[in-house]
Amino acid sequence: MNLSTAVSPFHLRTAAANRLNLWHQWKGVTVSDAYDDEELEYFALRNSTGLFDLSPLNKYRISGPDARDFLNRLVTREVSTLEAGRVTYVVWCDDAGKVLDDGTLFHVDDGVYRLCAYERHYAWLMASAIGFDVTIEDETSLAALAVQGPTSCAVLKALGFNGVELLPPFRLNWYELNGVPVMCSRTGFTGDLGYELWLHPSCAVELWDGLMEAGKHLGVRPVGTNAYEMARIEAGFLQAGVDFIGADQVVRPGRARSPFELGLAALVDFDKPHFTGRRALLDEKKRGSKWRLLKLDVAGNKPAHHAYLYAGQSRQIGFVTSAVWSPVCKANLAIASVEQPFGEPNDDLHADIYYQRELHWSRVLAPCKIVEGAFWHPARRRATPAGNF
Repeated sequence: MNLSTAVSPFHLRTAAANRLNLWHQWKGVTVSDAYDDEELEYFALRNSTGLFDLSPLNKYRISGPDARDFLNRLVTREVSTLEAGRVTYVVWCDDAGKVLDDGTLFHVDDGVYRLCAYERHYAWLMASAIGFDVTIEDETSLAALAVQGPTSCAVLKALGFNGVELLPPFRLNWYELNGVPVMCSRTGFTGDLGYELWLHPSCAVELWDGLMEAGKHLGVRPVGTNAYEMARIEAGFLQAGVDFIGADQVVRPGRARSPFELGLAALVDFDKPHFTGRRALLDEKKRGSKWRLLKLDVAGNKPAHHAYLYAGQSRQIGFVTSAVWSPVCKANLAIASVEQPFGEPNDDLHADIYYQRELHWSRVLAPCKIVEGAFWHPARRRATPAGNF
């Protein structure tokens, strides 16, 4: 059996930093769960700067005369007005209106786009491109690094990214590092001030070293998946494969979700005449959705991992998909999927939590309060110019 896996362009540095030797595979690429202290890595994201290796993200370069029209047909939101230099969050569906994946769409240059996704979608993109004059290239080999946290802007300025503080959220710009072009977008998965850097993989280590040197007095440190996941849940962002399963991967009926069922109705634009899944989503809007996504503040301090949710204390109505005890919010947070009509603001909800201490299992039925919007949304996330902190 071949147990070999691919490595990230940053692997030379992430392997050296991973004192805990904790790893997992992200779509076949070896990435760190944690480096030396999961809690310190989390607090770097909230108090200073964390570096998170994004390279395993699937990245597709889409260009050609019909690139804009193709993308506007592919995704559910209106993207024909997305100007060069801007970034937006999108989902795309199958014909039944069920979400295949979510991701970020970058208008890199006039008529040239980059679509980033958690899952591999080259076959779907190629099939969807029939009839369009577009070129779709898999550029997943690009190096990508998230630079997230209050001092991230200061770190980038120290690296020589002059004027990066003026970059508004969901915008991108180009900089140079020793003559190598680096695309910098003010985007991220932590709900905090932060950036994502994209460059040729041959220069990845040089970028890593430059950031560690530039941020040595600004608290910069590598951050693994475990800490990044905590920040992701605090921001209220969905994770493919965790909070929903792509419609092309489910094997049982009723397990896929529509954008409405994931709280993403704002990403569906019925004003544009055509996009994949439009007819099914129109029908769903008229008849109502089966599922509803909730963000919950759960009583107590026991994270509600995989907990069933009950209306009252006996009727099972759904389940938790993501959960974390949030140090910054000082709250027990969860993202959940429940059957409609449950999940109205004043509903009496409880999470059925099991936890183990010294081999013994205990159970608590914890009351839940529905939270609107992100759990964590500091003003610095959107402030322009970005502060140094």
